[in-house]
Amino acid sequence: MNDWATDAGSSRDLDWLHGETVSLEEPVTQKRCQVEQAERAEVELLDAYSRAVITVVEAVGPAVVSISIGHESRRRSGDATGSGSGFVFAPDGYILTNSHVVSKARQIEVIFTDGRKMPAAVVGEDQATDLAVIRVNADGLPYATMGDSAILRVGQLVIAVGNPFGFQSTVSTGVVSALGRSLRSQQGRMIENIIQHTAPLNPGNSGGPLVDYRGRVIGINTAIIVMAQGICFAIPADTAKWVVSQLFRHGRVRRGYLGIVGFQRVLDRRLVRYLNLEEDHAIELVTVDPKGPSQPAGLRAGDLLVALNEKTVTSIDDVFRFLAEWAIGEPVTLLVIRGKEPVALVVTPVEAQ
Repeated sequence: MNDWATDAGSSRDLDWLHGETVSLEEPVTQKRCQVEQAERAEVELLDAYSRAVITVVEAVGPAVVSISIGHESRRRSGDATGSGSGFVFAPDGYILTNSHVVSKARQIEVIFTDGRKMPAAVVGEDQATDLAVIRVNADGLPYATMGDSAILRVGQLVIAVGNPFGFQSTVSTGVVSALGRSLRSQQGRMIENIIQHTAPLNPGNSGGPLVDYRGRVIGINTAIIVMAQGICFAIPADTAKWVVSQLFRHGRVRRGYLGIVGFQRVLDRRLVRYLNLEEDHAIELVTVDPKGPSQPAGLRAGDLLVALNEKTVTSIDDVFRFLAEWAIGEPVTLLVIRGKEPVALVVTPVEAQ
């Protein structure tokens, strides 16, 4: 039997566990498994980063809520059918979340980090940007501050905070991996200037805030690509602020409508050179809504749309982008190719229904 099996050996083994130096009959090289003094500077940087994350989470966490969705049935009422996250952005009970979290919900319950549960109602939603505002009947709530997403930079550290399934302040960290991405909404519209980041998200994190190191909300987490590691998306805070202002002012987001349906088509190179066009793609109109503003203005099926107010368009998404920034009721000049000749037509967009 060797020495380590004896009682004395067991006592000596415990001395090692307590960090004490012991004498052995046979000389051995003693090495304690810990960070050496020369390496502590790098460790202290990580420790400082950890403290920064903790500080941000403790500051923002109380404003982050869990949202439970239910429906009424004949057998039971209030059956939970889904959940997500959100955050209070005004002390009088206004909460921002994803449209897909609360859309068509008959019952909405908000759970705060202190355990309080409150019913909520939808103030307004915009499925085109996957954003919604709900409200609980409460005042003096802790709320998060909206930041400026326009000043974000690729590589910037970000923190995703959520409250999925009632778990308090689920946190993950990452960096901004890309800016200006486009993500297609459930309505088929392109959501522009999406923030792509690497902070891991769970399904219940949808609607939770993406914050910077100062605890300011710079995005609203909205989606993760299944089977693609580390690719997560957030709606920019600047987009959210615009949507919220529209919902408060009109109860909906107002967008222009031309009443056309089309698809992207490659143009003949000879036609591109003949008309001196900037791009070799155009939008071929398939349908012109007889009740929309484009048919009275003279647009026809088969026309090739190439520009709006002298701004080149090559896809329906380009038209959506233009109308999102164009005032409803303000005339716009459409340049189309009919046959082989350019035709300019003036159309006044109406509000989309």
